[in-house]
Amino acid sequence: MADMIVPDPATRDILAIFENVRYRLFERLKDLTDAEYHWEPVSDCISIRPGDDGVFRVATLIPESSPEAPDPVTTIAWRIWHIGSLCLRGYVIHFFEDVPEFGDRHEWPGTAKEGVQALAEDWEHFISRIAALGDERLLAPIGLGPGGWADETYLKLALHALKEVAHHGGEIGLLRDLYLREGV
Repeated sequence: MADMIVPDPATRDILAIFENVRYRLFERLKDLTDAEYHWEPVSDCISIRPGDDGVFRVATLIPESSPEAPDPVTTIAWRIWHIGSLCLRGYVIHFFEDVPEFGDRHEWPGTAKEGVQALAEDWEHFISRIAALGDERLLAPIGLGPGGWADETYLKLALHALKEVAHHGGEIGLLRDLYLREGV
């Protein structure tokens, strides 16, 4: 995507920012091990786990916060699933008309290598659709989607996706740093 020539300035700028964030996130994910991917730093961690059929699935889609308890802690596997399947893939499903067959969004690869690859694929599906919009469509109301999103612009959707990727990507980086220092 980095070598794509995009004449529309707003589209070009948002894609450039996504490319910078993509590069930084995937650099942090290099050499991610299965042990790191599934590491549970606390006993009540939210993750993806294999079912009786051996297929890994997410048990909790969006962890609930409460005033009397700290926010739930999630694994790197859950965060990668959240960015890829729930956010980027979900946005393609709900806000674009040319949706590929994705299968069960609650299923997710059980290995770090496959999880990072699935994230890369979901990223490409989302970014290719944003790139194809052009400035006029990027700045116009979406016209479809759940909630009040039909009246929002694709630019707002892209910025929301960027927020999700950036803050969960930062949390992935922190979890990797903590894992590498565990027991040090």
